[in-house]
Amino acid sequence: MNDNIMKAFPYTGAGTDGMDLRDYFAACSLNGFIRNEFTTPTYEDMAKACYELADAMMKARENHE
Repeated sequence: MNDNIMKAFPYTGAGTDGMDLRDYFAACSLNGFIRNEFTTPTYEDMAKACYELADAMMKARENHE
């Protein structure tokens, strides 16, 4: 496990170290894109947009710590 990766739900046990905060942000943004009828040609484009938003959220978080 990379200790530099922030965890959304730090949990150790049952073979998991928890969900990465970046993945959590991306998953949350996916719901917003779907609810707002995000119009991209492919699922891959939607996934990329979710991670771009997650990266922006991680950067904003660093700037406010």
